[in-house]
Amino acid sequence: MVVEGTEGVGKSTAMHHIEALLQQHGIDVQLTREPGGTPLAEEIRNALLRPRDEVVEPMAELLLMFAARAQHVAGLIRPTLARGSWVLSDRFVDSSFAYQGGGRGLMLPVNALTDLVLGGFAPDLTLVLDVPVSVGLKRARGDMQGDRIEREETDFFERARNTFLERAAQMPHRYAVIDAIGSLPVVRQRITEAMETLLND
Repeated sequence: MVVEGTEGVGKSTAMHHIEALLQQHGIDVQLTREPGGTPLAEEIRNALLRPRDEVVEPMAELLLMFAARAQHVAGLIRPTLARGSWVLSDRFVDSSFAYQGGGRGLMLPVNALTDLVLGGFAPDLTLVLDVPVSVGLKRARGDMQGDRIEREETDFFERARNTFLERAAQMPHRYAVIDAIGSLPVVRQRITEAMETLLND
């Protein structure tokens, strides 16, 4: 299971709620994140997201994202699923479609790398937390500069948000879009309702 969305949508808060909900149902769950999740993937994350003077080529960014993902899937996700536990990830491949595909204009190589690295492997459910980009960026940035990607222009995040929503509309059986505007109890209830089918299977 994956939680997705652009900056400032409340993914971390949602992750904690989902973890508690799964545990209430007696489900053992492993929390993780992308890029990251294993020691090598975390090293790649640091290289990817650290602000730097050098311009990072979009294709280099994309390849590093999928290098981290390949390690994450092999080193953490598949072994966790094999022992019967659930995996709950803060971002997965949809972030590459949104950020590198929609945001950077590299949709064809994202598709190719997804086939190469993941084959048909996909989450059972992806929750896309959605707020207007202006709201999310205000939440995320505050007085902080953010990481390298968080410093992108608003148009970049608009393209990313649109890509998340387009993918969710194309595959409604595997996605649920959560309106993340509202009080915390209201958003948590929306998440709980979106997970009912998965929890009752």
